[in-house]
Amino acid sequence: MSGRAELVQELKSLRKGRGLLGKVDDRVGPGLRSACAISDEDGMVAVRRKVTTRLTELAGQLPEDLRVVVLAAFAIGAEASQPLYQDRVKWVAEKLDRDPRTVRRRADQAIDLLAELAAGTTRLTQSSGDRWHTASMVVALVLDQPEPTILEQRRIIADEDGLRSVDLAVSLPAGRSGLSATVLYGGRLVDRGMEASDRWGYGLELPRSLSRGEPWDLAVLFQLPSVSALGPHMASVPRQRCDQFDLRIRFGEERPSEVCVLDGAFQRDVSDPGYRGRLLPIDPAGEVHRRFSHLAPGMAYGVRWERP
Repeated sequence: MSGRAELVQELKSLRKGRGLLGKVDDRVGPGLRSACAISDEDGMVAVRRKVTTRLTELAGQLPEDLRVVVLAAFAIGAEASQPLYQDRVKWVAEKLDRDPRTVRRRADQAIDLLAELAAGTTRLTQSSGDRWHTASMVVALVLDQPEPTILEQRRIIADEDGLRSVDLAVSLPAGRSGLSATVLYGGRLVDRGMEASDRWGYGLELPRSLSRGEPWDLAVLFQLPSVSALGPHMASVPRQRCDQFDLRIRFGEERPSEVCVLDGAFQRDVSDPGYRGRLLPIDPAGEVHRRFSHLAPGMAYGVRWERP
């Protein structure tokens, strides 16, 4: 078992029962001892203090919703002092207005990320290599037209001086076949080629250089040849930090049998028929609307639906 995998197992064991409020010295294995700088001379009080401090520090690098979930999982904080893990899951579900199954899944995601952070393999806060991030993104998908249309509007923030371009991508089952893209404002479209069989990379060359911290607005219109060119889902999987994502989908008369939310899901959950997220009602106009905040890079946010 790798060091990261070992740490994941130790963290999942530690969250059981009373979490860090229970007896911890016999549940803190070599992975956690190394990550939390615990020595053989440390007693249970010192072990609990060091693990609590280290996990709180690492959780601070996670998006807000995952931070709430993982701190409650280990019973860190007065509000999350329930004696059983299932009680803490229920408390988080009520606090975040989420289904308990979603909270359990997010707890597993957060523990995976904590293990990576503790092992030094990743960092979710902005790194020196980040050139820009998304302050807000608004996507509207219209499906009740002969050619489905996607309008994507973004406000980006430069994270370095002299920013002149941004790299983006769009994934579709058939790749770029039949897809047209038009920049409405914000720069000049640059074809980056196929990054994978179903993912087309493109960029926008900006008309001038941006200074660090300067905002910039851009919009791209995509048109597809038919509804079948789009999978039964619309999701964003950000590569960089994304603060806000607003999604609207117009189904029109051909409404799906159900629509469920993808909120911090694994990428494989987007197309996994066994995935069940929270149901999202379709309004009388045949539309759905969902807002997301503080998106975690690499996680999926959006909706998926069952075709009628």
